[in-house]
Amino acid sequence: MAELLRIENVYAGYDRADVLLDVSLAVEAGSITCMLGSNGSGKTTLIRAILGLTPPRRGRIVFDGEDLAGRPTHEIVRRGIACIPEGRRVFPKLTVAQNLRLGAYGENDAAKIARRLARVGAIFPRLEERSGQLAGTLSGGEQAMLSIGRGLMSEPRLLLVDEPSLGLAPLLVKENFAVIRRAHEMGITVLLVEQNVRQTLAIAHYGYVLAQGRVAARGTAAELAANAEVHQAYFG
Repeated sequence: MAELLRIENVYAGYDRADVLLDVSLAVEAGSITCMLGSNGSGKTTLIRAILGLTPPRRGRIVFDGEDLAGRPTHEIVRRGIACIPEGRRVFPKLTVAQNLRLGAYGENDAAKIARRLARVGAIFPRLEERSGQLAGTLSGGEQAMLSIGRGLMSEPRLLLVDEPSLGLAPLLVKENFAVIRRAHEMGITVLLVEQNVRQTLAIAHYGYVLAQGRVAARGTAAELAANAEVHQAYFG
């Protein structure tokens, strides 16, 4: 498979401190690639670097053969990258339907938007049932669905998913991972950033482990699950 995203020797951080230190990785088109790591390892900084929110000080980020250096975030998103942020961030005073439509803000064709809404509704019937309800009144699990559904509304080629299990009950975590797998089956390439190793390696094809801002391990999901250091750090 061809590479859709390549990160080459990236250093990035805040003020004078680098959080990412010489990070390199690749995401193949059509794959689910995961980035595992504990809190503070640099996972969210990596997502911010890809989106141009924390531009790399050194190194390159290449999407579909194009260097993203200097590109503003809205341009990067228009090129086909969407992000599901951690913490179920929704617009609480807007309805479910309004939240979803914001995910397609770059699309002006009403028929295409309606088709995307129908597809998200088919994946999340509960959201369709609650389309007129204020997002802030939804349960935590429903807000997680809404966050993912909004990301799918742009029909991205690459979906960045940041900590989908954060703060959710085990049953809802399972539901979220099933939706990520379904998005992949729809043809979307996924970069999944997570701490929940068991669930992540169950759906990922290839992965990386980030520790203190550096790539500490890489391999197929099976190789990472069998890696002694990874096993000790995450499975005990």
